[in-house]
Amino acid sequence: MKRILLVSAPIVLFAVLVAFFYAGLQRDPTVIPSPLVGKPAPAFELESLGNPDWRVGSADFTGRAWLLNVWATWCSGCYQEHEVLLAIARENRVPLLGLNWRDERPKALQWLAELGNPYAAVAFDGEGRVAIDWGVYGAPETFLIGADGTVLHKHIGPLTLAAWRQDFVPRLPEAAP
Repeated sequence: MKRILLVSAPIVLFAVLVAFFYAGLQRDPTVIPSPLVGKPAPAFELESLGNPDWRVGSADFTGRAWLLNVWATWCSGCYQEHEVLLAIARENRVPLLGLNWRDERPKALQWLAELGNPYAAVAFDGEGRVAIDWGVYGAPETFLIGADGTVLHKHIGPLTLAAWRQDFVPRLPEAAP
């Protein structure tokens, strides 16, 4: 009897571990629950990336839906999603506010000059303090904020047109069925 238990226990343990890892592999890595979803977006005001004398912040978008996109020039995923952000900006459904996170201002300005600027405004978060308030894990991350100031959705990783259409567009106030 002891021999059966000694042989079967590792097999059962192995089967449990396989099931656990298999379930983990089936999860979408861009879907990490955010404690902000359904709550008021953290208010902030920072220097504008292009002009440190100007202030940019969440109050600039009061009363309308908008996107907050956290990005940096050192972020390969940000480069990956940049064409998608340009396409979203061309759709003109919601304004995009860029949050340039823990970056170098001259590099960020050069990036936008070379690749195009999809943002209505870009806030410079050189020290990363605002990103902490938003619960940012890393760049890129994109948040949809409703006209009432509530965080409606959070996407982690490079944004794709499929994710935009599937996860963001249906949550927009003017989205058609």
